[in-house]
Parts: sequence; structure tokens; C-alpha cells
Amino acid sequence: MKFFLVKKNKLSKARVGLLQTDHGEINTPFFMPVATKGYVKSVNVKELYNMSDIILGNAFHLYFNPGLKILYKSGGIHSFMNWKKSILTDSGGYQIFSMKKFNKITDEGVIFKSIIDGSIHFFSPEKSMKIQRFIGGDIIMSFDDCPDFPCDFNTAKISMKRTLLWMNKCFFF
Repeated sequence: MKFFLVKKNKLSKARVGLLQTDHGEINTPFFMPVATKGYVKSVNVKELYNMSDIILGNAFHLYFNPGLKILYKSGGIHSFMNWKKSILTDSGGYQIFSMKKFNKITDEGVIFKSIIDGSIHFFSPEKSMKIQRFIGGDIIMSFDDCPDFPCDFNTAKISMKRTLLWMNKCFFF
């Protein structure tokens, strides 16, 4: 992946750029529709191609539905969606942390209970990276700790330290 700065406004410092991925070029800034589970609601693929050069998929949701087996049999997220352009995959951290009352957070990762079937799962930074690479995202996001809002300074500090620890694990995975 490469980024090229095309133009910068001297007064506002706004930038226009070009991001190159394995699945094409993306002019920045850009609009990125959300395809959480491998589809964008209420938009057909033809309309989607006219709308954007990149979409967002979520590792957490894709892991459960349609599931890694189906994505594998389909040849990855691009084939599953019939999408030849770029895909950014989110780590799933926010979805896991939005269910705080059902999970246990450690520096190694998060143990949580599935809201789908009640089964117990463990996501670590390494597992999030493995899932996102398996899915086939062009841009993958590091696993992050998402504290409640609002939160006190100490909670934010602990969360930031954990996020940085996890980011290093993601980077070197």
C-alpha cells in the first residue's frame, strides 16, 4: 500500500491524496460505505461501484456471520461480495467492548460471550490480525481497547496503554 500527497491547501492544511492498494486506487478524502457483514444494506453492487472505491467490513461480525468457512469457500471477502475494489477491515474491538458486561479484558485480549449463541470466544490482537488477513482486507486495523464514554482520566490512561501494547502485537504479528 502506498499513499501519495496530491495537493495541500496552505491556509487550511486540507489535503488531497491518492491511496494505492492491491485492489486499486482511492482518492482521498473518500466516502466509505459500511459492509459490516459482507454487504451494504439497501445498495446493490452496481450502485456501490459508482459510489465508492473502498468499503468497510468488520472482522467481528464477519467471523460470526457469514463465518470464516463460508468466506474461505468463497475465496475471501472480495469474491464473497463480488467487490473488486479495496476493503478496509475493522478489528472488531468496538463490537466486543460494546458488550462489556459479557466480557473479561486482560492485556492478552478479551474473553467474551457471543450475543448470537452464547458461546465463549477469545479475541487477542494476534487473532484479530489473523482473521482480518484471512478475510482479505486491503487495509486492516489494529485491535483496540474502547473505554466507556465518559470515563475518568485513569481509565483512559489504562485503555491507551493497553491499546498501544496491542498495536505493537498487531504490528509485529
